[in-house]
Amino acid sequence: MRRPRLEVADIFHRYGAAWRRANAGHVSLGQLQVMSAIENCRSAVLGGHVERCEDCGHHRIAYNSCRNRHCPKCQGAAARDWLAARAGDLLPVGYFHLVFTLPAEIGAIAYQNKAVVYDLLFRTAAETLLTIAADPKHLGARIGVTAVLHSWGSAMTHHPHLHMIVPGGGISLDGKRWVACRPGFLVPVRVLSRLFRRLFLDGLADAHAAGRLAFFGELDSLRNRAAFTAHLAPLRKKNWFVYAKPPFAGPEAVLAYLARYTHRIAISNSRLLALDERGVTFRYKDYRRNGRARYRTMTLASDEFIRRFLLHILPKGFHRIRHSGLLASATCKTNIARARELERDHLKQKHNQHW
Repeated sequence: MRRPRLEVADIFHRYGAAWRRANAGHVSLGQLQVMSAIENCRSAVLGGHVERCEDCGHHRIAYNSCRNRHCPKCQGAAARDWLAARAGDLLPVGYFHLVFTLPAEIGAIAYQNKAVVYDLLFRTAAETLLTIAADPKHLGARIGVTAVLHSWGSAMTHHPHLHMIVPGGGISLDGKRWVACRPGFLVPVRVLSRLFRRLFLDGLADAHAAGRLAFFGELDSLRNRAAFTAHLAPLRKKNWFVYAKPPFAGPEAVLAYLARYTHRIAISNSRLLALDERGVTFRYKDYRRNGRARYRTMTLASDEFIRRFLLHILPKGFHRIRHSGLLASATCKTNIARARELERDHLKQKHNQHW
């Protein structure tokens, strides 16, 4: 594979040391470790091995990868391995793509409390979807969910949101039949939005009461319970963004989508265009525009580029891909087998009724 003309590693090599000195005392150990891993990835620092062609005898030295989950060079192989492991869990039904987004007013709180707030985002979004789907007024079924955390917008600003992939149906609450959703419609997003808002804000208030949230800098005043409650009050009336995209055209399309999203990082090397005295120039999408006008370029000073990249380093051990409902790991294989069996019976019944 041809090396990109410009890599994040090149930016770190040229400006990383000066950036670390300028920000000493304000950079976490995790961020420093990610910078070091990216700088050393596939270089002599990490060692290497010799690859030899058995046909022609040509050999070359291949340097080892850092395998860090934030490294732009290491995510392709990691995504392929993950997809190979999950391919057998796909059902022969249409799939839906939903997005749960945190309001900007919570963004700064989330950044200072990544492990707590991101975990709450996962739990409340999943609970929302599973609860509404199980309601007989809607689908009346147990469904499965795969959720992927992204903490960035296209310009690498802090924008926490979940991408959720959901089969278009589930197992009836009594476990005896497959319940298919209506064509092109899973559950109402307005209902999802309201329940998600309530569950998340209640969970965030509970975390504050339990002393699990930290505040510093401009947010220091939110340590006070009354100030924190007042900060959240307007959000209880605001519309929260939950978006349902059109369903995928079969499991193959789901795999193609997951290949792009599961192991994506804040910016890929392929989006980088130039590194010069002005800073770093890269491609991004402006989602406020339509058509070709959406595709734009941006130039950031090198220190601002590094700052934005490091905004998205996850806490050590934090899982950014999670499965809920029928796809929860403990019972996934059993549930998938049962869902396939019931879905086949459902199709046979439809076929018999047709004839």
